[in-house]
Amino acid sequence: MGINSESDIAGNLQIGPTTDGMVRIYVEADGIELPFDFDPEEAEEIADEIRAAAAGARAMSKPKGKKR
Repeated sequence: MGINSESDIAGNLQIGPTTDGMVRIYVEADGIELPFDFDPEEAEEIADEIRAAAAGARAMSKPKGKKR
């Protein structure tokens, strides 16, 4: 399954700080729980990647030939 593959699986995503000073991305779906812990610098790099992906998605969704 790739980034462009659709799926019928629904999941929950939680993001927050841990008591150990890490940033946790917690994913839960179909009885599977995946905690991913990152130090704050890694979390900021991930946030930058998410912002870049959002900008790319936004650019793809603009109607062709029209300026906003």
